[in-house]
Amino acid sequence: MDERVDELRSVMDAAGVDRAFVHGVSEGGPMAVMFAATYPGRVQGLILEGTAASLLTDEQRAVRSTPQGMAAARRRWEEFVDAWGTPGSRTVALFGPSLLTDEDFVRWWPHYERHSASRDALTELFRMNGDMDARGVLDRVGCPVLIVHRTGDLITPVDRARETYRQFRQAGADVELVELPGEDHWSFAGDMDAVCDAVERFTTGRCGRAGPSGGTGRPATGPTQAPAPSVARPTVQVRAMGRFEVVVDGTPTRPGDWGSRQARTLLKRLVVARGWPVPREELTDLLWPDELSDRLAARLSVQLSAVRRVLGGAVVADRSTVRLDLAAVDVDVERWFRLEDDLALVRDYAELLPEDRYDDWTAPLRDRMRDRFVVAAHRVARAVLADPAGGAAGGEDAVVLLRRVLELDPYDEEAHRSLVELLHRDGRHGEAVAARERYEEAMDELGIDDR
Repeated sequence: MDERVDELRSVMDAAGVDRAFVHGVSEGGPMAVMFAATYPGRVQGLILEGTAASLLTDEQRAVRSTPQGMAAARRRWEEFVDAWGTPGSRTVALFGPSLLTDEDFVRWWPHYERHSASRDALTELFRMNGDMDARGVLDRVGCPVLIVHRTGDLITPVDRARETYRQFRQAGADVELVELPGEDHWSFAGDMDAVCDAVERFTTGRCGRAGPSGGTGRPATGPTQAPAPSVARPTVQVRAMGRFEVVVDGTPTRPGDWGSRQARTLLKRLVVARGWPVPREELTDLLWPDELSDRLAARLSVQLSAVRRVLGGAVVADRSTVRLDLAAVDVDVERWFRLEDDLALVRDYAELLPEDRYDDWTAPLRDRMRDRFVVAAHRVARAVLADPAGGAAGGEDAVVLLRRVLELDPYDEEAHRSLVELLHRDGRHGEAVAARERYEEAMDELGIDDR
């Protein structure tokens, strides 16, 4: 789902479409729900046709997780896939039974199958479709929703649509369910006029042809939709040094904007990766370390949706990895690494994610930043010591800087020596004696005789 959400956003960007009605059909339904929850400013309305927020029930997933259930499902799919692209194809009978009387279509369809997907690709596609589950984001969909479903659909039973409708209602959404007669799953089979009428009423508030209203919820004639305003891309700043904070268009985000602590942790991990891809398995282990479940992939998608919603995008995901798009956000860590002036480098340094200092995944970058700061601090101190006219102000700044270094590493011999020398040169002899004693104590602990 995450990859498909990215693709839809990219297509809209490339086409110059700021806002649109998003129409999810069949396996496109969960992705359409996820897109509406992730980018609310870009969706005028959500249409779900022959689909649901999740194509499988929890009971079906539980059965498939057992050896017997897996074997039974595998047998059914093997029968379907083995007939793919052959005259014995079962696709039309399952997806568009009303077309079985069209002999030309039935003869042509296997030809289409052979040119559309290999059997291996088909198996992988159906596996991925079964994994998609957007029920966790239904409460974040703020636009009007239309659900259109045929009551005899053989692929996605109408109960799936009814469950999605109930869940939307429970979340307080403006949702309408239109149930139509028929067994077809394909949009282009059966009574297409009835589907088109429902969609036209939903998107325009009027219908060019009289037809049944059907359904539950909004009246058949609704308000005409106003033209969609242009959607401005937010300016996003991410602060990870000193404390974690995300500022969108000048306003700091609130805890409630994230939906959960996991979403904030997810963004922190992507910041630490500095634009490099992070494996999905690593992210699920980080967010749910004590859980083993086939539902973790869907739960990760929910958290990615929350992060994208806050950032206005900026997360790039594929089937195996996730990364932060550094071109779309201003991250203080990246600005700090671009600094070349030692004074600016030491002035702007702060500990990386101090609230997560004991988490292993922060250690490599934290250590690298600390080492860079220490090296720069030594260069600054040497420059002050080498300048006899540096004055008390320069010496005081260097003293503060060296004490910061010793807070990070109490055994930094060069920092101890430079601090003693600076204090002595500036006439702060009492402080110099105390600094010398701390230096000797540190070296004694290491078993080094510095006298």
